[in-house]
Formats: sequence, structure tokens, C-alpha cells
Amino acid sequence: MELNPERTAVIAIHCQGDIVSGEGAFAPFFHDQIVSRNVISKIGGLLNSARDAGMTVIYTRVAFKPDFSDLNANSPLLKVVEQSGCLKDGSALANIIPELRPAATDVVITHQRVGGFVPELTAVLEERGIDTLVFAGVATNASLESTARSASDAGYRVIIAEDAASAATLEAHQASIESLGLLAEIACTDEIMGASAPQTV
Repeated sequence: MELNPERTAVIAIHCQGDIVSGEGAFAPFFHDQIVSRNVISKIGGLLNSARDAGMTVIYTRVAFKPDFSDLNANSPLLKVVEQSGCLKDGSALANIIPELRPAATDVVITHQRVGGFVPELTAVLEERGIDTLVFAGVATNASLESTARSASDAGYRVIIAEDAASAATLEAHQASIESLGLLAEIACTDEIMGASAPQTV
């Protein structure tokens, strides 16, 4: 694998307390697999490696106004948000978890849909001349897959960090990865970090 750091962004999908922590509203769905697959540590290592190599690091974050006036709960996932009252902007659990806190040079994109391939994201990619996107985060078969599919359709080279992603079940994760394999390169974090490591003379 070859990666040009200046043209590559690593995108961490929804690494927020309500989604990935044991205290979050979505913990009953996602937490077991996050822990058993060691996803938070894998994402952290990938993001640190990307920063060291000079890549752009981007977080997508889903959050809504406290009164949910910007929430269109047109899907079961978003109905869970509405019913549980989670992911309210300004609440601690709507923030990126402390273990993966963004650096000053990172970009955080907040949106209100399941997929994060929104105009604010594409504007950053176009401004920086980025053509390669590495995806990690939760959940593989929902937000990650939705965002990655949109990126592929938009003409970007898409890479999925398979071991830095998880879903509600291992089976759901694997099925999503198999489907994404038709649209993206599937790699492990070690491969990606090796390709992004600064070259020594």
C-alpha cells in the first residue's frame, strides 16, 4: 500500500460518548464489540500515526440541538436518538471521547444524518487537495458504510481500517466489510500505519 500524506485524510466516524462509551445511549448495541475488538485503541494508534505522517485527521460527529428541532427521525437509528434523548449538542456524551480527543490541527465535522459525507466535509477535502480517505469508527454497517459509500461514489480512493471499526455484532461487521470490499480497499491498521510512516533516508 502506498499513501501520499498530503493527499490523504483519516476519518474517525462517531467516536462520541453516546455511541462508543459504556455509559452512552448506544452502549447496549455497540459496546461489547468495541471492547472485544479493541477498537478505541486501534483508532487511537491510527490517528496518531496519521498525524505523525502529516495526514489530515477528521472526525465526523453527529449531534442535535437540545430541543431536537433539527432531528428528522426518519430511520430506526435516529428514532433511538429521539426516544433516548441522546446526542444533544453541548452534552458531555455528545463529545468525542477523551481517549480520542482531537488535536488542535484536526478537523471536526458535526452533522445531523447517519452518514457524514456532508458539504462541510467535502469542502475541507477539496480545499486541501485530498483524494484518499481512510475510514475507522462505529458502526461499520451504518455510519461508516454510509459515509464510505458516498465517498466512493464521489470519486475518492477509499480505504477501510477493518480492525478499527465495529458494529453491533461481528457478523454485521463482517457482512458490511464484505460489501464494502467491492467499493473500497480493506486493510488493517498496521498496513495503513506502515504506509503512512515517515520515510527514513
